[in-house]
Amino acid sequence: MQIQHNFSLKKHNTFGIEVKAKQFIAVHSVDELKTILENHQNDKKFILGGGSNMLLTKDIDALVIHIDLKGKKIIKENENHVWIESQAGENWHEFVLWTIDQNFGGLENMSLIPGNVGTTPVQNIGAYGAEIKDTFISCDAMEVATQKIKTFNKEECKFGYRESIFKNEVKNQFIITSVVFKLTKNNHKISVDYGDIKAELAKNNIENPTIKDVSNAVITIRNSKLPNPKELGNSGSFFKNPVISKEQFLKVQSQFPDVKYFEVSDTEVKVPAGWLIEHAGLKGYRKDDAGVHKNQALVIVNYGNATGKELLELSKFVQKTVFDKYGIAIEAEVNVI
Repeated sequence: MQIQHNFSLKKHNTFGIEVKAKQFIAVHSVDELKTILENHQNDKKFILGGGSNMLLTKDIDALVIHIDLKGKKIIKENENHVWIESQAGENWHEFVLWTIDQNFGGLENMSLIPGNVGTTPVQNIGAYGAEIKDTFISCDAMEVATQKIKTFNKEECKFGYRESIFKNEVKNQFIITSVVFKLTKNNHKISVDYGDIKAELAKNNIENPTIKDVSNAVITIRNSKLPNPKELGNSGSFFKNPVISKEQFLKVQSQFPDVKYFEVSDTEVKVPAGWLIEHAGLKGYRKDDAGVHKNQALVIVNYGNATGKELLELSKFVQKTVFDKYGIAIEAEVNVI
């Protein structure tokens, strides 16, 4: 292990923003992580995973520890289910594809989400009706202060919509090192409730889809809407879909009858942030190298040389424009650093 100084993080964040880390080191095992934390107890530390859910607006005046733990294995199975443990540094999409190749079901709707396995519980990532909490069993995490490993079960993680204990009560106190998922071996629960998936399957004349078919459909849809971060800097969805009271929604609907929505409960409604942004006239909007993507208004993109501050200013402009028109506040899903 060797600490590098004044290290460029451009290749370590999916927005492709050129910022520097005062110090940088990649760790490849739990023991290496323990050693680094022990040796740098009094230093400021910044934990870096896949770099997919953050907007860097300045240089990092700290020791950046890149979690690059690799490996996955079956730790338990029975006739119907399998428990898979993945190390935190595994690429999420590659892990999903591996589970599908084994005919293990449960993650297929979350194909092609950027990032690494270790950060998935932090956000409780989700797509097309599926969330991490649906298959999550537990995760191991190292406490930064003591270097002790603690196992968090599903209840302890306090999952919510793009929320968990790791974003709130224990933020910056633990580093996730591995995650365990419980997946199906047969009788897969195929989820194709979203119109986009139904339409893609119908286009390919698939009436009884497999988990592979669902994954392929999701990949096709995401590729058609979302830019590849390697080609155009972005972090996927920048904003959360706002959940508002039914009372507030009815007021919005009375003024904008075409507004899309999903009922969350008897009292709450989720409104697609992408619809709000698009119908506020901002889909494809661009200022210098910072822009709202032309195919998916939820995505903010770096056309080349935008700074983190410029992308942040654009996101605030989007939020204000949506609020001024609809009276609905949309929150950033991305962590602003």
